[in-house]
Amino acid sequence: MPTLFRFLAIVAILAGIVFAAMFALATFVEPTPREITVTIPSSKLQPGNR
Repeated sequence: MPTLFRFLAIVAILAGIVFAAMFALATFVEPTPREITVTIPSSKLQPGNR
């Protein structure tokens, strides 16, 4: 049984590190907003064509 507890402890520690890294990225990294341009074909703008 001690190896099972050791395995579960290692998995829990690794999961905690991954969670902490994701939390740090979500908290401290800010995305830069920018403009985008999307070209729409003229056939999509005509109401009769589907």
